[in-house]
Amino acid sequence: MSSSEPVALRLIDREFLIACAPEERDGLLEAAGFLDRKMRELRANAKAPSFERLAVLTAISVTHEFLTLRKQHDAQEQRLSDGLATLRSKLDAALESDPLKR
Repeated sequence: MSSSEPVALRLIDREFLIACAPEERDGLLEAAGFLDRKMRELRANAKAPSFERLAVLTAISVTHEFLTLRKQHDAQEQRLSDGLATLRSKLDAALESDPLKR
């Protein structure tokens, strides 16, 4: 079992120390970089929001993007599943009508 180590993350010129397992460090840094870019993007389009308001706006924006992508993924997965079921039915029908099978 690995122990947690503090990692320094910067979001809009503020530093946060967050404990994480060494194997999660790169992912956490990548997530913080993504979040920082989103916060800066929203800050550029807002009227001097506080850090807290900017964090909430960014959380809502990122969550909306995530849910949209998840719905798209679920729809694609359902289409794939339906397509495989149709293919399986056609294959079963072809095998049942195979004259060599009789």
